[in-house]
Amino acid sequence: MDYVRAFVTGGLICVIGQFLMDRTNLTPAHVLVLFVTSGVVLTAVGIYQPVVEFGGAGATIPLPGFGYSLAKGAITEVKEAGLLGAFTGGVKAAAGGIAAAVVFGYSMALIFNPKSKK
Repeated sequence: MDYVRAFVTGGLICVIGQFLMDRTNLTPAHVLVLFVTSGVVLTAVGIYQPVVEFGGAGATIPLPGFGYSLAKGAITEVKEAGLLGAFTGGVKAAAGGIAAAVVFGYSMALIFNPKSKK
């Protein structure tokens, strides 16, 4: 049942993003910023945590999940280190995911030879 909840949660996030791109003048870059920012804001007001508890990876893997990680890291670090933690906590919390994205992206670029579209 966890897989179904993750699929539904992640799917709904993707549907919202696709709807925004299809029905508004928002570009994918706008939607990216909107989703990450909404993940931070929803975490700060306590709304995103229940979504994460329900959807698991379906809520933490998409873009709002990145905002959730940043906000949770900043909140945790502020409790431990004070105001400076607001600046360092998000970076510490998201560092593993960012490093993995860079390593795997670079690895794929070495393995495959991308061609430009004509």
